[in-house]
Amino acid sequence: MSGEHSSSMALELLKAVPLLQAIPERLLAKIVSLTTVERAAANRVLFTEGTLCDRIYFVAEGLVALDMHVPRRDPTRILTVGPGEVLAWSALLSDQRMTATATVLEDTCLVALAAQPLRQLCDADHEIGFALMRLMAMALSRRLLATRLQLLDLFAEAQSV
Repeated sequence: MSGEHSSSMALELLKAVPLLQAIPERLLAKIVSLTTVERAAANRVLFTEGTLCDRIYFVAEGLVALDMHVPRRDPTRILTVGPGEVLAWSALLSDQRMTATATVLEDTCLVALAAQPLRQLCDADHEIGFALMRLMAMALSRRLLATRLQLLDLFAEAQSV
């Protein structure tokens, strides 16, 4: 995976993320110094379930699969995320372990935010902290619904076999 730090490119990519469009540009400008733009080739594992991750990702383009280990079964694909979606949100909550394995399905462009400095920025600037936490809560709500629907599909497939 290669990383580039172009503030203007990162800012434009962040502004294009629907989730972040509610954050004023003056606040995004404070966040952009913590970002790098990364490109990942297909089949690259970004992080694995149970490990610590030091970055939060927004997918700018491409697709990333999230798989979970299920006892007595093969890893189970719980979700595929694409442009505008967040990955590794657990890193925003300090030393939380990843709850899934993220594998790049096609060449992908990611905006990566360094988690520890982002947490420090949120603590120091409560306006940014509140805005990001509110947006993360909305993203997680959508993620839970999408995951529930995906699991319902899996159970329906298993019952029809």
